[in-house]
Amino acid sequence: MVLVLCIGDLHLPHRAADLPTKFKSLLVPGKISHILCPGNLCTETAYDYLRSVCSDVTVTQGDFDESTKWPDTQVVLIGDLRVGLCHGHQVVPWGDREALAILQRKLDCDILVTGHTHRFEAYRHEDRMVISTGSATGAYSAVTENPTPSFALMDVDGGKATVYVYELVEGQVKVDKLEFTKPQRGGGVGLRQL
Repeated sequence: MVLVLCIGDLHLPHRAADLPTKFKSLLVPGKISHILCPGNLCTETAYDYLRSVCSDVTVTQGDFDESTKWPDTQVVLIGDLRVGLCHGHQVVPWGDREALAILQRKLDCDILVTGHTHRFEAYRHEDRMVISTGSATGAYSAVTENPTPSFALMDVDGGKATVYVYELVEGQVKVDKLEFTKPQRGGGVGLRQL
């Protein structure tokens, strides 16, 4: 089993001073195997913080990232799952399921991790899964009014991903769980909320 942190749209320090303290206490070094960030870290300091949690960090370019060293999209293999990554400002209309499905088919990935809307969302579409990480800091967005701080931890075991969604609601960390199983040839796919 591999534990993957999906976190994005931090907007540090331009729209938020720091990650919520309750989130920082959960993100301890040595527990996470990979970090997937769909962008808008904004500064190298935010990137360095993620690398202090886990040295294996994959980032894509956000529209407010100061650095331009990251690509617009990436695909990584985790277990038996192809996981695509894209910030989402390039997808028009922003957050649109059909537009994201086109990108997901283009990247040929089982799971697409995206951001930009600052709204957490996870759903199955065309036998694949899409995870919009939301904003880990709850940073202001013109797309989502009053974003709820959120991130996801994905526990990957072969072709199965168990996704734990962390949201900071009224000062308390709320956790939900979803499961996704990569379809087998001739078989079905599952995504269920528990």
